[in-house]
Parts: sequence; C-alpha cells; structure tokens
Amino acid sequence: MRLDKYLKVSRIIKRRTVAKEACEKGLVEINGKVAKSSSEVKIGDILKITFGEKIVEYKIAAIKEHVLKDEAKELYEII
Repeated sequence: MRLDKYLKVSRIIKRRTVAKEACEKGLVEINGKVAKSSSEVKIGDILKITFGEKIVEYKIAAIKEHVLKDEAKELYEII
C-alpha cells in the first residue's frame, strides 16, 4: 500500500493530501530513510513522523484497504 494512503486509512494523518505534503517536506521516514508519498509500506516497517517539534515512531502491525474508526488503532503500534 502507498504510504500516503496508509497514513490516511490508519488515521495517523486525517487527509491523504496532508499526508502527501508531509512526505514532500521530508517529515516522514520509513526504516530510517526519508520517504516519498508513493513509497510502499509493509508489515513490520517503522514509520518516524515529525509533528512540529514532536517526533513519533510507529510500527506497522497490519495493512487493510478500509477500516472503521475504532479499528484504525489496530493497524499500528506506537514505539
């Protein structure tokens, strides 16, 4: 799955366009490398996202095309 779509589906970032902009600004890394919005994500990848001065790391636990709001948190673990 594309990185920007995963960020939207998992509700880490609420809109796909905002996720794409974050990737273009270099605020998102996959396994320690700056990622493009079109990068493919896999289960077990580590995402590092910079929100202002706060840096949050996520481990991808599952990938699904569509999830309900309550189930979105099951797609990742905060490290």
